[in-house]
Amino acid sequence: MSVSTLKAVVDRAFAERYGVPAINVVNDLTMEAVLAGAVEARSPVIVQTSVKTVKSIGSRVLFSMWESMTAGIDVPVVLHLDHCPERAVITECLERGWNSVLFDASRLPVAENQRQTVEVVAEARTFGAHVEGEIESITGVEDGIGSDTASARQSLEISLRFIEETGVDVFAPAIGNAHGVYTREPVLDFRRVSDIVSAHPIPIALHGGSGLTPGQFSELIALGCAKVNISTALKITFMQSSLAYLKDAEARDKWDPPSLFGHVRTDIVALTRGLAEQFGSAGKA
Repeated sequence: MSVSTLKAVVDRAFAERYGVPAINVVNDLTMEAVLAGAVEARSPVIVQTSVKTVKSIGSRVLFSMWESMTAGIDVPVVLHLDHCPERAVITECLERGWNSVLFDASRLPVAENQRQTVEVVAEARTFGAHVEGEIESITGVEDGIGSDTASARQSLEISLRFIEETGVDVFAPAIGNAHGVYTREPVLDFRRVSDIVSAHPIPIALHGGSGLTPGQFSELIALGCAKVNISTALKITFMQSSLAYLKDAEARDKWDPPSLFGHVRTDIVALTRGLAEQFGSAGKA
């Protein structure tokens, strides 16, 4: 098993109607902990890196971490570049070894988005990589990319034309979901997912997963959301776990960084394992 492809992982999940956690990592600790959680759950996992993370750590260092941490791993894992509007960064990551990318040209007119996505798909294929596409911005800013203003939703006809003419492997529609922390329970357009899947069976990516209810997750996964993105929940877990440990360390006047790292790792492993169990991917490796 070990390093797999996006298509292999999500196609099976789509056929069997479970969701694969696609978790944005921010450093070496979170990458290792997410992978360890997937191993514990016997679940496939998609490890995601934002453009911000790629630029802050560097693609060479990030990919070296990935190669080291996945050597000998026995569950299917994928390395995915999330929400990238920059063609140069996509090329850099594909050349480095990422095997999945989301080309986010949602701010462009649909025709131009489609034209460039065709080019990205062709480029990715030369590396044996796969592509996720979208034509509408998911509301909310994540790692400096996006907008808090909801974008107009395209018609089913336009969505299907984009899917068919670009050849993307996964499609991410806007359905009322949002990046970041929800201030209230979102109102989701379940029908939009079912209409797309009925007309063109393709694995759907669910963005803005942090904060959805268990019922919403279950229904969307049953409809075909085979890739479930989680970013905010990991960031919150990372920061709150660190804060709790540091407050206790201050109270005890005990300062031991490796113990801090171990504490945070435990919480992120538990988060990953819990997501796999919730989405139905546990035991699917």
